[in-house]
Amino acid sequence: MYRAGDAFANAEWVAKLDRVADRLDLDAEARSSAEDLFLSGVPEEERSKRAALAAAVYAGSLVAGDQRSQTAVAEAADVSRQSVQGRWKDLLADAGLEPPTW
Repeated sequence: MYRAGDAFANAEWVAKLDRVADRLDLDAEARSSAEDLFLSGVPEEERSKRAALAAAVYAGSLVAGDQRSQTAVAEAADVSRQSVQGRWKDLLADAGLEPPTW
């Protein structure tokens, strides 16, 4: 879980997450899940934040049942599909959620 101050400290990244969610036309539940996942595991390194954001959007859309493809999320976030693919399961696991096994 994250602290309230984490949202303030990462306001720029939360705004970017909102723009990505807008591009994907995600519903409110998916956006909220994505933000919670992102803020719960914001990487220290600035260069890793964009990939973590994309993975959080993908995982949040799965959790909310408003799924988008990894490719669509990667394009909307301007990262590679591999960046999303390599991070989303760990985000869910760190949040105590079990990734789907399809």
